[in-house]
Amino acid sequence: MALSRLEQLLQFWQEDPNDPFTLYALATEYRSTDPAQALFYYEKLLTEHPGYVGTYYHAAKLYAERGQPAQAEETFRKGLEVSQQAGQRNAHRELQAAYREFLDEQEDL
Repeated sequence: MALSRLEQLLQFWQEDPNDPFTLYALATEYRSTDPAQALFYYEKLLTEHPGYVGTYYHAAKLYAERGQPAQAEETFRKGLEVSQQAGQRNAHRELQAAYREFLDEQEDL
């Protein structure tokens, strides 16, 4: 019997719990079905692999969706800093656009 994608990812994580790509893939897999579990993996990435730039955009958006604007803003700001330091211009621009959108939405509340 073939393993589901989630089962495969969990198996990969068991084999190498320090692989940031597996953590990111798990967070992405859980994103639509179990946002709390997705956030667990995003937070693990933010703590254990702060240089994994792709995490910041998705974690900040999830914080915002869950009604945690302070955490969202902090995550956007940190992501902007990390992406700039890493020289990842595309990621930096995407984070800037998402952060501006987030700030606009906060003003409308």
